[in-house]
Amino acid sequence: MEICTLSNEQLTVAVSDMGAELRSVKDNATGYEYMWQADPAYWGRTAPVLFPVVGSYRDKTSFYDGKKYTLGQHGFARDSEFWLFAHSPTELWFAIKDSPATKEHYPFRFMLAVGYRLEGRKVTVSFHVHNRDTRRIYFSLGAHPAFNCPLSSSRLLFDTQQDLKSGILGAGGTLSSREKLLHLVPEGDCGALPLSPSLFDEDALILEHNQAHRVSLVTEENKKLVDVAFEAPVFGIWSPAGKDAPFVCIEPWYGRADREDFCQKLEEREWGNTLAAGEDFIRSFSMHFGEHGCKKQ
Repeated sequence: MEICTLSNEQLTVAVSDMGAELRSVKDNATGYEYMWQADPAYWGRTAPVLFPVVGSYRDKTSFYDGKKYTLGQHGFARDSEFWLFAHSPTELWFAIKDSPATKEHYPFRFMLAVGYRLEGRKVTVSFHVHNRDTRRIYFSLGAHPAFNCPLSSSRLLFDTQQDLKSGILGAGGTLSSREKLLHLVPEGDCGALPLSPSLFDEDALILEHNQAHRVSLVTEENKKLVDVAFEAPVFGIWSPAGKDAPFVCIEPWYGRADREDFCQKLEEREWGNTLAAGEDFIRSFSMHFGEHGCKKQ
């Protein structure tokens, strides 16, 4: 495993070639670490890349072209060694492609590239999926960054004041038919949601249908931690159930877990993505550290 860094006057960013995972964003003036440092007592990761599945297949199984494929939660990219193919003073790019090992669990030929760009206090994460196959491919893709915070004395600010509807995970990590309403308290132009351990008693909050596109993490003392801006239609909010962990994840997703009664056909997954032969899927999101705001862009 190798760690690559980007640095400017304000921040130093570290990314591992294992999983192309963002491992650290540190304030150069104060030494403050914004990212969770993967203590396995709570959760042994920092910001894994989720591909080619977000969440879980029903029974960890999908079917395509008459064949059965099994794949664990969030896919294999997070446990794959990427190669670094571009490194400038402001940008890093990593990639993986299909192999005999990946094709045992996922039938397609692909290349996945993950890029990190540092500008001032902003880190932009970019995803590029290329279809190397001769047929249409199907996939999900997402981010899972975890940010240090005192959970019980922090809140999230959204670029909406409308209450949010969250899906609820059931047995096996699949999406149940139940929902819960998250009541937002008006705060300026935003809607605020206080954080607490009990908020995650039923695992992640899963928010579909473009309910928000900007989420800020702020402490009780109005300390500005991070502002996450994205165009993804689905996002998750997560901290480990029953642990009162000192972090929260804000997760832009292009995909999500199967429903409990899903037919398991890979090409019919809700919120899934598809590419014809030779086509490209390019998306990004940004994290602005030390400042926050939630006005609609």
